Amino acid sequence: MIRLGVIGYGRRMRHVLATLARFKAGTEVVAVVDPRADSLRQVYAEELVGATFYDDATRMLEEARLDGVLIGTRCSLHTPYAIEVLERNLPLFLEKPVATSFAQAAALKAASERSRSPVVISFPLRLSATCQTALEVIASGALGTVEQVQAVNNVPFYSGGYYHGWMRDDEETGGLWLQKATHDFDYINALVGQRPVRITAMESKTVFRGEMPAGLHCVDCDRQVECPESPFNLFWQGVTKEVEPNDWQCSFAVDTGNHDSASAIIAYESGMHAVYTQNFYTRRGAAARGATVIGYRDTLNFDWYRGELTVHHHHSGRVDRHTFANTGTGHHGGDEELLRDFINVLTGRGESRAPLSAGILSVQMCLLAREACRTQTVQEMSSLARTKVAAG
Repeated sequence: MIRLGVIGYGRRMRHVLATLARFKAGTEVVAVVDPRADSLRQVYAEELVGATFYDDATRMLEEARLDGVLIGTRCSLHTPYAIEVLERNLPLFLEKPVATSFAQAAALKAASERSRSPVVISFPLRLSATCQTALEVIASGALGTVEQVQAVNNVPFYSGGYYHGWMRDDEETGGLWLQKATHDFDYINALVGQRPVRITAMESKTVFRGEMPAGLHCVDCDRQVECPESPFNLFWQGVTKEVEPNDWQCSFAVDTGNHDSASAIIAYESGMHAVYTQNFYTRRGAAARGATVIGYRDTLNFDWYRGELTVHHHHSGRVDRHTFANTGTGHHGGDEELLRDFINVLTGRGESRAPLSAGILSVQMCLLAREACRTQTVQEMSSLARTKVAAG
C-alpha cells in the first residue's frame, strides 16, 4: 500500500484522488488535514474510511508514516505547506498556483534547492494529448523555428465562481493571472522551448462591477428576474444545470474582485514573442482555449474545446488535421497524465513532466503581469530575489 496524506480535501482534490484511485496502483489516503473534518467524515465516509484526521500538517507529517503528500488548500497556503513537505523529501502533488507572492515564490524556490522531493505540479494542459501532439509537431521541425505564439482563453460559465464565490477574493487567490494564466503561461513556455525575458500586460474590469451593496447574496436580492447572472436566469437559460443560490454573492456588487479580461505580451530569449489573452464573460460555444503557433514554414493551431489540431503548410498548401476523440475526464485528459506521473514518482519508476521549476517560473510571470498592469510598465524576468525587491 502507498500511504498518502492530503492537505486540503476540497472539490478539486476529490477529483484528483478519484482519478488516482482508478489507476488501481495501491494508493490509499491514510491522513487528512482539513478544518472541515467533522463534515468530511460524514459526507465522504466511504472514501475516507481508515483515514486519520489531523489538526495540523506538521503533526501529520511527523506521525503518519507517509509515502507521499497531495496539497489542495486555498491558494495562499500552497507555499507554506509545500515547504513543510519539501523539508521531509516526500513526493508531492501540488495544486497551482504554487505561490501567490514574490516572497512565497522565492521561499519555495529556496526550499526546492535543499530538497530531494519529486514534485508534480497540477499543470494538466501541458500533458494533454492536444498539447503533446503540438510539441511533437514542433520538435519534428515542420514549422522551422517558433517565431510567434497567439494564445487565447475565453472561459465559459465555470468562470462564475470567480465572481459569485469565495474565489472573488483576489487577496486570497492572488487574482486571475495566478488562477488561470498560470496554466497558459506554462504550456506556452513548453511550446516555445525558451525562457521568457520580459513581460507586459493590461487588464480590464468592465462587466463584473457595479453598485450593488457589499455582502449581498443572490438569494436575498429582489432583482433575480432581471439579473442576467442570477441563479434563476442561469438555470432557466440552460447555462448551468445546478446552482447553490444560498452561497452565491452578487457579481455586480462593490466588493466583487478580479478583472474580467486581460492580455499579456511575453518576450523570449531569441527575440520572438507570445501574445496571450483571457476573458471571463464568454458563454456556450464562444468558449475557446488554445494557441496558434507560427513558424516561417508552417502554422499550427489547436483548441482544447474543439478537440482539433491543424497544421497549415505555408509553401505546399497542404493542411494536416488531428482530432482527439477521447480526451479523458479532466482538463482534456491532462489530469490522467498528471496522476500517472505522480504514481511514477511515488514508486520510483519515472520523473515528473510538470516539475516545480515550471510552477515557479509560471508564478513569476503571473506576478510580473499583475505588476505590469498596476504600474503600466514592462517587467524584466530577473532573479526572484531582485524581482521581490523591485515589485514588492
